[in-house]
Amino acid sequence: MKNYPKKFVIFPVLFISAFFLFSGCEKADIPIGKTIQKISQPAEFAKPEVKKREPISIIFLGDIMLDRYIRQIAEKKGYDFILEKVSDFLKSSDLAIANLEGPVTSSPSRSINTQLGEKANYYFTFNFQSLSVLKENNIRLVNIGNNHISNFGAEGIAETKNYLNVNGIEFFGDTTDENNCYIIKEIKSIKIGLVSHNQFFGGQEKSIECLAKIKLLKPDFIVVYAHWGKEYEKEPLESVRNLAREFIDNGADLVIGSHPHIVQWEEEYKNKKIFYSLGNFVFDQYFNPETRLGLAVKVIFNPENKTLDFMKQPVFMETSGQTVLK
Repeated sequence: MKNYPKKFVIFPVLFISAFFLFSGCEKADIPIGKTIQKISQPAEFAKPEVKKREPISIIFLGDIMLDRYIRQIAEKKGYDFILEKVSDFLKSSDLAIANLEGPVTSSPSRSINTQLGEKANYYFTFNFQSLSVLKENNIRLVNIGNNHISNFGAEGIAETKNYLNVNGIEFFGDTTDENNCYIIKEIKSIKIGLVSHNQFFGGQEKSIECLAKIKLLKPDFIVVYAHWGKEYEKEPLESVRNLAREFIDNGADLVIGSHPHIVQWEEEYKNKKIFYSLGNFVFDQYFNPETRLGLAVKVIFNPENKTLDFMKQPVFMETSGQTVLK
């Protein structure tokens, strides 16, 4: 028999050993000198627990006007005096939202000491010192889409936005910025989309377009805050009722109205609530019992079942300048 060099014998042995080691053969599972522990994989990974989102509450208010007699009282007794009797109620929710019925500027008031019916009687400007009191009382978001926000022109609107920003109060409904027709407010991981409808600027078409935009962002709920209708009318106009229903047809879960200065009735459409007018919240319209009575609505947003619950709280405007619970 022919003798082969040792190196030719060793090489095939090493090759065969390597083949069994890496081929997956059971006999080659455990290399010499080592122990490998097999790890068995669970049939199914445990699913992480999904934390339930708790409900949140928002109080919706009507018109806030801080000029004329209200301004005179506040400058004597302080702006906190105006909301002193409703402060605890406002702080009982996660947020309070109102219609800010005029600009906040450094200009002096034109309406103080004017008479009902005079042109200057309807030109409003609010002292910036009032804003810190609004925020302290949980009014941290306001609608500025109304017929008085432009009383002091574009410069007045710019001042208003600056003062609101400085005081940490958010806003929507800016008539000089089409992208501000809505805002999404996130509270405890729940996203509330708010759309401003201003019948005095942009009107129906703009608001429907705004609804379409906010729906793309997929908030948990959509609320339309509308400044509409006819002043001092006890019932909503038929055109307003039709528009409210159109808002719901286009995705709104709730419609809140302001501008008539008196409380109008509410209704349901497709299981969605419509409050046509909450009336006044802070105003000096003492000439009629109906203009002195307002309505605050606390809305409970339930994210787990997508439902809304409501608590209605009547308020009353005293001749002292204060708003009180009724």
